[in-house]
Amino acid sequence: MPPTQRDPSRSSINAPTSYLSNVSNFKIIESTLREGEQFANAFFSTEKKIEIAKALDDFGVEYLELTSPAASAQSYNDCKAIVGLGLKAKILTHVRCHMDDAKLAVETGVDGLDVVIGTSSYLREFSHGKDMQYIIDTATEVIQYIKSQGLEVRFSSEDSFRSDIVDLLNLYRAVDKLGVNRVGIADTVGCASPDQVAELVRTLRGVVSCDIECHFHNDTGCAIANAYAALQNGATHVDTSVLGIGERNGIPPLGGFIGRMYAADKEYVKSKYNLPKLREVENIVADAVGVSVPFNNYITGYCAFTHKAGIHAKAILNNPSTYEILKPEDFGMTRYVAIGHRLTGWNAVKNRVDQLGLALTDADCKRVTNKIKNLADIRPLSLDDVDKLLRVYGEAMVNDSHHAILDSIDTPDQITGM
Repeated sequence: MPPTQRDPSRSSINAPTSYLSNVSNFKIIESTLREGEQFANAFFSTEKKIEIAKALDDFGVEYLELTSPAASAQSYNDCKAIVGLGLKAKILTHVRCHMDDAKLAVETGVDGLDVVIGTSSYLREFSHGKDMQYIIDTATEVIQYIKSQGLEVRFSSEDSFRSDIVDLLNLYRAVDKLGVNRVGIADTVGCASPDQVAELVRTLRGVVSCDIECHFHNDTGCAIANAYAALQNGATHVDTSVLGIGERNGIPPLGGFIGRMYAADKEYVKSKYNLPKLREVENIVADAVGVSVPFNNYITGYCAFTHKAGIHAKAILNNPSTYEILKPEDFGMTRYVAIGHRLTGWNAVKNRVDQLGLALTDADCKRVTNKIKNLADIRPLSLDDVDKLLRVYGEAMVNDSHHAILDSIDTPDQITGM
């Protein structure tokens, strides 16, 4: 009896499913135009911000978060310009828990305000110098004002995972009673692990009735895993940025987060987001901040769907799901089987022979594969080198000189000179 067919994008190890889970019911707050502006190389002109906003809107993110209009006169004007685009995504701006900032933000016409204040002992002592009662009183004033303007409001602590848990929950309970749309937790320094995230979000879910937004920094490499753990345990919104750009090492990259969620519920993600647009928006942002899309970037890196080892290549050619958890075609990408190297296998070479329409037998393919391996011990062969070798071999079969020609090639450079 054949094995039971299952979705190849999902693990066969079933994790416990919590009734709190929102893995198949989440929203993205895309913060490239706020958190991303804090990236070391970032400087976005108004025109570039508009281009990025439109590209992210085409991709389908639910929210765009913009730099506070209190940051500068241009930031204020940029908020108004993006609000005026009439995008499908809701437009938010990120402001300090201060009435002056809130009033300025409301003037720009945004759909909502993301209000933040530091709550850890470090930030209370070395940043704003205020105690928890002052924070609650100020938050109350600011939140009531924003709500009186008919706008969405999220209230977030900063440095949540180094804050006193009792202080934190008392603060969240107080703002929840004021009717905020979301409370936010922020791993501002990237110190949290997925189990710590799960514990805090579960606890918070039992304290507040509103939505829960999460903002995770990637200093210790856990940002995507932390975002996933948060959704598993009751969070509803996750902050991302394109290529993960932001302060220091940034936050969950949009592409990496999408990859994780695709593996959890492929059909849900495909129904919500225009996945082939991911590469376009990443290229726009990479160009804007003067970096290259990394070779090993989630989904769009040039190695993401490249297969090299012979045993991998054979399996991929028979059934791509053997070594691909993500389907490249769902993202507008294509797979590539590298064959010009010492690890190549004859099945991969035969596949290339078929693509070129050459009439080589399996024995011929194995013979050429051995030659490729020998030559690749000197240096890797380009695809053009391999194609030329295969064509020369195939043409020489007409007069039965193919074996002699193959035996006469001792270096990759001889192929280039053919």
